[in-house]
Amino acid sequence: MSVTQADKADQFLKLHRRGDPLLMPNAWDRGSAGLLGWLGFKALATTSSGHAATLGRLDGRVTRDEALAHAAELSAGTDLPISADLENAFADEPDGVAETMRLARATGLAGCSVEDYSGRAEDPIYELELARERVVAAAESAHSGPARMVLTARAENHIRGRQDLGDTIARLQAYQEAGADVLFAPGLRTAQDIRHVVESVDRPVSVLALGGVPAIAELAALGVARVSVGGAFAFAALASLREAAEELRDRGTYGYLERTAIGVQAARAAFAEPNR
Repeated sequence: MSVTQADKADQFLKLHRRGDPLLMPNAWDRGSAGLLGWLGFKALATTSSGHAATLGRLDGRVTRDEALAHAAELSAGTDLPISADLENAFADEPDGVAETMRLARATGLAGCSVEDYSGRAEDPIYELELARERVVAAAESAHSGPARMVLTARAENHIRGRQDLGDTIARLQAYQEAGADVLFAPGLRTAQDIRHVVESVDRPVSVLALGGVPAIAELAALGVARVSVGGAFAFAALASLREAAEELRDRGTYGYLERTAIGVQAARAAFAEPNR
């Protein structure tokens, strides 16, 4: 029996357990999603920056139609739950946010996120009341229909250089009341700040794996329910590509072939067709 979108969404929400964090790596294309699934991960996310890089662009330069098509491709390629990074839902006003969620439901996604980053340098974070109304609209739309998508609400202060923990917690509390299923403040790094956030809300808390962030075992002890990597894996892959290309160009040697062999073995195992 095939796995339905509703099955994926239900399983995805159940995987969020406080103190037993879901490790949710971010795939940037169908192949990386297949490989991560083969490695045993239980759910995957997209990455806006990683997806943009596959198109030769920087983060924030992908259109809504492109992001939704990407989400649909990854959702169709695996039985695992997929949660999409939909940035600010490609809209400022709540009605636009709701429309993006409506379109996202049609892609087969198990979940998606909406953030309070406006993308405007002069006013990067939406005012709190508007940000709350945007989450209300997102939740109402994401939760309607036969498949109830899991909505992650993101408070972007810390990853945008605003180290205001009090405001971040106030925002996450508002987003919880607005109907978000999971709360996320990317950019938190210290155990003290993460503990404070976890203890201040009642919804599962997600953490972004960054330099200086406590290891998974400590995050579990802090009560974290999910850990993702953002674009890190995609850019690690690009770093390996650059290193191999520079070796060939500058030294004329083939040391990269050792890593190539590992990649070939992984691809053959991950992408092998059953019963063949």
